[in-house]
Amino acid sequence: MKSSVERKPLTLAGAINEALSVMLEEDERVLLLGEDIGQNGGVFRVTEGLKDAFGEDRVIDTPLSEAGFVGAAIGMAANGLKPVVEIQFLGFIYPAYEQLMTHAVRLRSRTMGHFTVPLVIRAPYGAGVRAPEIHCDSTESIFTHMPGLKVVCPSSPYDAKGLMIAAIEDPDPVLFLEPMRQYRSSAEEVPEGKYTVEIGKGKTMLEGEDVTIIAWGAMVSVSMKAAESLLQENVSCEVIDLRTLSPIDEDLIASSVQKTGRTVIVQESHPQSSVANDVLSIINDTSFLYQKAPAAKVSGFDMPVPYFGYEDFYLPTPERVVQAVMDVVNF
Repeated sequence: MKSSVERKPLTLAGAINEALSVMLEEDERVLLLGEDIGQNGGVFRVTEGLKDAFGEDRVIDTPLSEAGFVGAAIGMAANGLKPVVEIQFLGFIYPAYEQLMTHAVRLRSRTMGHFTVPLVIRAPYGAGVRAPEIHCDSTESIFTHMPGLKVVCPSSPYDAKGLMIAAIEDPDPVLFLEPMRQYRSSAEEVPEGKYTVEIGKGKTMLEGEDVTIIAWGAMVSVSMKAAESLLQENVSCEVIDLRTLSPIDEDLIASSVQKTGRTVIVQESHPQSSVANDVLSIINDTSFLYQKAPAAKVSGFDMPVPYFGYEDFYLPTPERVVQAVMDVVNF
């Protein structure tokens, strides 16, 4: 039976734009803040057209001061508004770290639940677009170490729209990571109107029997390409998209790795003190006795993301994932 819900093809950037539009239309408490998000529609044009549709009182161009406008947004959220803040690139969020760690994530406990901070911070992140220094950081683990902050990272347009709406409706602060190289790399059919994707739940992208590949953001498509090529080697991979990095879907991880007995984790961030290490800890705690081989990790390197032409040597590739999978299969 054909669904009565209308759908249209959207890129990840277009899906986020539509989610913001849906919530601006539905809830007058929602407003957007950030550098160049109004007149210019954002550096990646994710907020394009929203100022014209909802006015400059709802889509607000801010000064270049991340600590300033994140701090202002925390005050707005604590007083009943639902601000959605855009940080132009994740690497520019560090001046606002103190506002997040000292205030946003603590206000609920500090006031014994009398105040909450329904704040969303959008941040493009990751390498692969030939951007300058600091623009390409993948430092998500800094923020998964903040109790009280949810960290969301969609890899597809459908998930991006549903997770953004869920993040805006969440009573607590959410860091919404947007993989830049996925903004317009593909499109898929996305339902019109409002729907949500549950924060804290991962997704099985591909069923398999031999190895579990766990990834998020732009690394999901890299992992899917690796899984497809491994079929030629008669290796069946199960690919998991975490979608949320804090809280992590421990049940999904455990059920998959207990089925396959082998695991490869794919991330573009630095390997030390990373989300991949948290996943390894979950596997150790829940599924150690099911493992047929040590879990492998495919990462960037413990160095700043290199300039332009060297990015391709830094980033995980399908070929590196394939090699890691074959290593655990042949252990």
